[in-house]
Formats: sequence, C-alpha cells, structure tokens
Amino acid sequence: MKVTETQILESLKQIVDPDLKKDIVSLGFVKDLKIEDRSISFKINLTTPACPLKSEFKKKAEEIIKRTFPEIETVNVEITAEVKKAERPEGFLEVLPSAKNIVAVGSGKGGVGKSTVAVNLATALSVLGGKVGLLDADIYGPSVSMMLKTSHKPIVVGDKIVPLKSNGIFYVSMGFLIEEETPIIWRGPLVSRAIEQLISDVDWPELDYLIVDLPPGTGDAQLTICQRVPVTGAVIVSTPNDVALSTAKRGLVMFEKMNVPILGIIENMSYFVCPHCGKESEIFTKGMAEKEAEKIGVSCLGKIPIEGKIAESGERGIPIVNLYPSSETAKAFIKAAESLAQEISKINLKG
Repeated sequence: MKVTETQILESLKQIVDPDLKKDIVSLGFVKDLKIEDRSISFKINLTTPACPLKSEFKKKAEEIIKRTFPEIETVNVEITAEVKKAERPEGFLEVLPSAKNIVAVGSGKGGVGKSTVAVNLATALSVLGGKVGLLDADIYGPSVSMMLKTSHKPIVVGDKIVPLKSNGIFYVSMGFLIEEETPIIWRGPLVSRAIEQLISDVDWPELDYLIVDLPPGTGDAQLTICQRVPVTGAVIVSTPNDVALSTAKRGLVMFEKMNVPILGIIENMSYFVCPHCGKESEIFTKGMAEKEAEKIGVSCLGKIPIEGKIAESGERGIPIVNLYPSSETAKAFIKAAESLAQEISKINLKG
C-alpha cells in the first residue's frame, strides 16, 4: 500500500517545538513534501536560522519516517528558516520597514559591557544565518565604530545614509555624525533629533534582526526609541552584582512602562576564565542576574564570561564570535543569540 501525505504528516506530529509548545506540522513548518516511489523529501521551515534544535529536528524527522514506514528507502530532510516580521501598530508601519524585528539592548548603568554584548549578539545572529543590522544609538559614548575598527564613514546616496558592513553585519553609529573625541553636550531636543535622524535617514537592507545599542540609563534617547520605533523587545545587560542589578531593574521597568516586551537579561562578566589553566573564577557572584531574571519572570538569555580574548577582539576590531569562535566567550554569545531568536519567535507566534 502506498504511503500517503496524510500519513507522513501525522507521523511528524510527534516532533514538538519545546519553546513554541506545538508540533511542527501544526506550526506549519513542514513544506514541499514529495513522495516518489520509495523516496520522501520535505523541508522543515523554522522561524529562525538561529534555532538551536534544527539538527535535532532533522534527525528526529528522519528516524520517525524510517521507523514508521520501513518500505521507504530514502528520506531527505532540508532545514530552512524564514524569520517572521513582528506585528506593528498602525503608527509604526513606515518606520524602519525593512527590519523584521528590532531589538533594543540597554543597561541601567555604564560599564557593564552593553556595547560589547550588542556587537557580539549581532555578529552571532549573523553567524547563525540571520540578516542582521546594528544601530549604535549610544549618543554620549558611541563605540561600535571603534569596536569594528572603522576608519571611514558611510556614504550618502540621495538623502539616505548607506550603512557600512563588517563581520557579516550592516551597521551605523552615532559616532559617524560627530567628530572623534568631541564630547556630546546636548539637551533633550538635540538628543531626540539625532536619534530620529539615525532612524529615518539610513537606507537599511532587508533585515531579520536590527540590534539597537542604547545609551545606559533611562533618558531621552531610550524614550525616543521606544516612542518612535516599533521595538519587538528589549534585552537588559547587567553584571552579577547588587549595584548593576538594581539599576538594571530600573531599565526593565522603563521598557515595561513603554509597553516594550522584555526578551531577557544577559549576565555579562559572569565569571573569569583563566587563560593558563582554563579554570573558572567568580569575580562577582555568578548567577545573580539569572536569579533576578527568574524572580522577575523573564528569561536569562546567557551568562558571558570575562576572557582576555574579548579585550583583544575589541582592540583588533573583530568581534570575538568571529576572531576566536571556539573560545568560551564566543560559545556563550552563540547560545545567547539562539535564546534571543527563540524568544522573538515566541512573541511573533503569539502575535
């Protein structure tokens, strides 16, 4: 008796996405199913190329088909991804239209490594297969152009700024709009105007994710972004100590008041990795941010260690995810990017 499409789809319902809480057939992930003699082929089209379970889904699908239908000799499963665009309220439809998902990266205070996290999260999402942009909106301390060792500024075509590209990501920095080493001494209206120029005057390509590196704190730049941009969600960066966590909570409350979903907390400088013996040492109390995230009811997206290689990556202008991909820190950023992508997928599925 010939195997039918209905039978195959029914068998594949055994594969459940643990984050989305539904099987891959009900989610509409199974595409282009073909049955030819003793051969079956289909695609599993996920909501993000950064899905950490893609290899597991492929393996399970092959095993289930072979076990359920022994008469089938060949099973070809291809993993693809199509990032869903976040739903937008009416007033935001024409704002950054080419960006499917916009992620604000903030912190309650300076010195927690927020920009380093933003740069490496963007790079990690790109490494995992996403089309990624990075907007450095840190008005008072723009550092992305330094972290990516930019010696030239983007060109202007017509009335639009064309973003630069480095290490797989498109980016624009507030640092391009000011002279190097010139202090920013601006009142609120000037800050808001500069942010709006970065939002409206950049010709971004089609992006799955646009990471926005905000200044620390809860000032005019953050308010302008939240009011003018359809932010999919926010990531809070903190170190695992009381001072950083208490100020991080203020940032979290600000986003909540602006109706921006919290995608999670990233614990930076979580522990120190000795370059000689590889042993972990806890400079702060490791896991404090994770416990705080659990208490608040948001995800801890990752715990990023302190490693000498990350300082080198900043000096060389190459994110550690690309410079030392096998390092402990690079692996932590990849895991954090996978978790971030999954949180975005969950929000978009609910929408």
